[in-house]
Amino acid sequence: MGETRVIEAGECDPDELMTALESGDRLVVRTEFLGAEHEVTLRHDGDIYYCDTPTRLHKHDTPEEMRTCLERQGYASADGDG
Repeated sequence: MGETRVIEAGECDPDELMTALESGDRLVVRTEFLGAEHEVTLRHDGDIYYCDTPTRLHKHDTPEEMRTCLERQGYASADGDG
């Protein structure tokens, strides 16, 4: 099993996040929403990708769906400057 890493939103590019998730790491992403800091936990169980937000658990079936989520929600850097 991997480790738990805490990162800031936009700190890593999508490839870095996907590699970490697929190797078994759990990522806690600190992000700001409406002026307050929140933590989102990203994980992969070998089949399903999860984005556990303070209000909802999102599930993604494919790497493409997860990558889209990472980019749309701002968890990954958009320009690959991670």
